[in-house]
Amino acid sequence: MEISKKSRVWIYQSNRPFSAQEAQIITASVNAFAGEWQAHGSKLAAKAEVRYHRFIILMVDEEQAGASGCSIDKSVNLMKQIEQETGVSLFDRFNIAYRDEADVKSCNRDEFEALIKAGKINEGTLVFNNLVQTLEELDENWEIPLRNSWHAKVFGDLINSKTPSI
Repeated sequence: MEISKKSRVWIYQSNRPFSAQEAQIITASVNAFAGEWQAHGSKLAAKAEVRYHRFIILMVDEEQAGASGCSIDKSVNLMKQIEQETGVSLFDRFNIAYRDEADVKSCNRDEFEALIKAGKINEGTLVFNNLVQTLEELDENWEIPLRNSWHAKVFGDLINSKTPSI
C-alpha cells in the first residue's frame, strides 16, 4: 500500500534489540493491526514496520482518513501488549538511540552524557530523532548527526566542551 509522504508517524523505541524471533512476531502483529486499524468505523490507510530490530513504526495517511483519539489509544494498547509479551520498554523517553559504527545502541540520559564526556559520542554521531511527525521527516530527519538534533540542545554544553577551539 502506498501512503503519502505527509502520513503521520509514531515511533516506539525499544530499550534493547528485539531477537530475530521477537522481530518476526512483532512485525506480524503490527502489520495485522495496521491492516485492521479503524477510526470511527472508517478503515485507516496504515502501515507498520520494525526497523533495526529496535524501532516499531506506525504510519497513517491522514489525507485519506485521520486517526482519532480512540484509534491512537488502540495503538498504544498494542504497544503495551508488546511490552508485556517481550519484556521491553517502549515508552521510556529518556532512552536515547544512536549509531555506534553500524550498530544501533541505546542508553539512558546519564549514560549518554557519560559517553559524550568520554568522547565516544560527538557532534557527528548519528542519533535517532523519534520526534519526527511525518513519513517525509522520517525519511529525511530521523537519523541525523547529533549537532542537528534536539539532543544538541539538551547536551550542547557537553558537546561544545569537547569541540576543540580554533
